[in-house]
Amino acid sequence: MVFSSTLFLFYFLPGFLLLYYAAPVRLKNPVALLASLLFYAWGGLNFLALFLGSVVVNFVLIRFMDATAERWKQRIFLLMSIILNVGMLFYFKYANFFLDNASAVRSYFGGPELTWEKVVLPIGISFFTFEKLTYTIDVYRGVNKPLKSFWDFMLYIMLFPKMIAGPIVRFHEIAGQLTDRAAFDTVDQKLAGAFRFVIGLAKKLLIANVLGEQADAIFHLAPATLSTGTAWLGALAYTFQIYFDFSGYSDMAIGIGRMIGFQFPENFNNPYVARSITEFWQRWHITLGRWMRDYLYIPLGGNRVNPSRLYVNLWTVFILSGFWHGAAWNFIAWGAFHGLFLILDRLFLLRIYQKIGAMSIVPTFFITVVGWVLFRAETLTGALAYLKPMFGAVAAAVPTAAPAPYFSREFWFTLGLAAVIAFAAALPRVERWELSTLAKGHFTLRGAVGLTLVTAVLLVLSLSYVVGSSFNPFIYFRF
Repeated sequence: MVFSSTLFLFYFLPGFLLLYYAAPVRLKNPVALLASLLFYAWGGLNFLALFLGSVVVNFVLIRFMDATAERWKQRIFLLMSIILNVGMLFYFKYANFFLDNASAVRSYFGGPELTWEKVVLPIGISFFTFEKLTYTIDVYRGVNKPLKSFWDFMLYIMLFPKMIAGPIVRFHEIAGQLTDRAAFDTVDQKLAGAFRFVIGLAKKLLIANVLGEQADAIFHLAPATLSTGTAWLGALAYTFQIYFDFSGYSDMAIGIGRMIGFQFPENFNNPYVARSITEFWQRWHITLGRWMRDYLYIPLGGNRVNPSRLYVNLWTVFILSGFWHGAAWNFIAWGAFHGLFLILDRLFLLRIYQKIGAMSIVPTFFITVVGWVLFRAETLTGALAYLKPMFGAVAAAVPTAAPAPYFSREFWFTLGLAAVIAFAAALPRVERWELSTLAKGHFTLRGAVGLTLVTAVLLVLSLSYVVGSSFNPFIYFRF
């Protein structure tokens, strides 16, 4: 079940909100937890018992860790929790990758291919794992005391707005809200949450889906048949699709959270106006970037090491980031590609960008688009083949005119709208207005009326689209 489905929009969400608002304060957490269990069971019933078991084991291990004063014993419990969580992630997400590659190597040297039953990837396992790890590490570091209630801990892990695709909410960011949300349980907060949800829904359905349908059609063509213009249009369509799809989902998650009193961290901040790849990663999937920084990059030494070690650390973190996104060589290449430009930023690119000022948005966006081809393609070989026509390696037989079905008026309008929205934040006033509006929790009567009208219009348009269209993918659904 995804947020943009008819089941969620017409049945699950309205039913949940009615029950949640009607419940007394002491029953709000149980209602949210039961809804979260139902939400996960709908798409992953076969894995529900496994995940509940892992939550139980984690809770017990951390309680034992907190109960002992001896540091070496705490480290043992910490290690046990990390091994449990990383082991589950490794098995479900990466077993097929390593077995496929081992089979390919064996076949290359003349041996028979390996045969095995493919491991099915549970939904949301990467986000589950990161949040269980952050709970464990935060408690070990003394950032927060462990929760006394097992049910509150389960709610933190399984809260459905952030369950499938984040934002990655670290334990210390909402530890207090799990037991007391009175300060955020206001009419203004609910209105701001509803507005944020509908904004995300509109971004997903009215922009990402329209562009995604055309991007899929182009990427499914044989790369050798693509003209340079068609290849670039496919890459640009996907570039805006993944941004409006993923940021739209984050908006919806943050919005639902606010409607029930949770303040989730922001996950996107206009990444396509970044003036370097370093800045891009401060704006894109912010919660993942912070997680990687605090729980991987800094423990590796961060900036406190010599330059060569620092570059190795950066590249290591981003290769792992790529591998986290998907168990395939093209994802690893995508991570290495971004890691390379982060290193080049530190070596000389940042100095060049500083001299050219706002125009540095152009080369940064160009690099980002090329990187998204690595991310979107089914294989690394397919990605490299797609990049050839983008850079002029076009077969002589390719017609100069682009195929008409991929360039309807709706596509052109949506592509232009996506570009305007994505780049408008390059104007400082626009960015400040957007951030203050989306984060606002207090409204005048005039502002509340205006916000309600805008929300209603966007909601009607979005619901009309979801009822009338069968194309409704979600890129990060099984990450």
